[in-house]
Amino acid sequence: MKKAFLSLLGSVIITGLLAQTVSEKLQKAFRQFEADSQLKHAISSLYVIDANTGEVVFDKNSQIGLAGASTQKIVTAATAFELLGKDYKYETRIGYDGNLDKGVLDGNIIIIGSGDPTFGSWRWENTTEAKIMNECTHALGVRSIKKIGGDIKIFDEGWSSQHTPDGWIMQDVGNYYGAGPSALNWRENQFDVFLKSGDKIGDPVAIVGYEPHLYLSSYYSEVNSASKGSGDNAYIYQNPGVIRGTIPVDENRFKISGSMEQPGGEFILTLKNELTKKGIVIEKSGSEKQRILLEHVKIEYEHYSPPLDSIIYWFLKKSINLYGEALIKTFAHEKQGFGSTDSGTAIIKKFWKEKGLDESELNIYDGSGLSPLNRITTHAQVEVLKFAKTRPWFSSFYYALPEYNAMKMKSGTISDVKGFCGYHKAKDGREYIFSFLVNNYNGRTSPVVNKMYKVLDELK
Repeated sequence: MKKAFLSLLGSVIITGLLAQTVSEKLQKAFRQFEADSQLKHAISSLYVIDANTGEVVFDKNSQIGLAGASTQKIVTAATAFELLGKDYKYETRIGYDGNLDKGVLDGNIIIIGSGDPTFGSWRWENTTEAKIMNECTHALGVRSIKKIGGDIKIFDEGWSSQHTPDGWIMQDVGNYYGAGPSALNWRENQFDVFLKSGDKIGDPVAIVGYEPHLYLSSYYSEVNSASKGSGDNAYIYQNPGVIRGTIPVDENRFKISGSMEQPGGEFILTLKNELTKKGIVIEKSGSEKQRILLEHVKIEYEHYSPPLDSIIYWFLKKSINLYGEALIKTFAHEKQGFGSTDSGTAIIKKFWKEKGLDESELNIYDGSGLSPLNRITTHAQVEVLKFAKTRPWFSSFYYALPEYNAMKMKSGTISDVKGFCGYHKAKDGREYIFSFLVNNYNGRTSPVVNKMYKVLDELK
């Protein structure tokens, strides 16, 4: 018994010494990081705990709220797994109201949106534009509909008409990463525009095409040609539709991506075009607004999204902002019957308060982290990651995290903000959970990233 006690005591002492060593290394590395000229006017926070014991390994400014950019997605993802379940699927339904007699529909085609952000996405075989269009036209054709006396309408009751969360900036909103969710999303609410530059710096840049065709929006170019290798510095703005900035010289079909202003409307007109090709006549277009009564709708087609764990995979791996914004509206719709961003963020705060977090540590305005108004603490992020590790869905969550610097972690970037949070298992077998946020650095982002990696390397 004495030998067993001494062995256990030795193990505890060694573990303590290792923890002290890692803590000291982090302390030294973080001091050097803060002293760097790029961080002269910045504020940084690093919080590290032992994943198995919960022991704090390092803490600097862990209670200071900072903009977390896309690292905030880990909060939305973990909340989604808990509130919706890993097998949750969105359901989009299409049917008709009125009377159908001898191929003539005296009524409307009705699309019942569910807020599905994957509807028309190219990321899954079952969600592609071609797949959905084929299934929709087939379902309506099976009913032998030859003429539609009404129109195609979207049932969107129960969903906020505000697509863009408060606090998003104009330069973001028109671009693909600034696409906001609605009751009916289409092709991730994204389109591509192709640009042709001149052969001299300063030459005007022309728009040479769109994919897909846009029915409801148009854009003009104020883009100029810049030096070869200068990259994509063009931004799309809505209302009015204009593209500004630069792309390199000698480009014949340079692609940038924007966000659809009216994704539901684009879907309707795409479907109308496909139905016309099938010989189905639609008599009305943009008919008067009238309330749709669901009890009068006969459902002909049901589309189910991929399960939530697959959605979360792309949400975290490729940092798709639309998915996060759709999810928080879904929390509100499922819990309260009305999908809005404000209600969704309130539900997130309430959920984590019940788990022991001070709700003021999650001063959030959206589900993706794109808003510069967001403030979150590194302590809160680590607590969320620690909670996730105890849940049955953790393997799906962990698998979805990208890998940077040989560490499983989510990154985040907006103007003068950089962050990383995640998990790492060291060579000695010890596991860590960490969050590292930096706000208001100066200069380029890539050197800051390398300096953050150097600090995090002390966990290896």
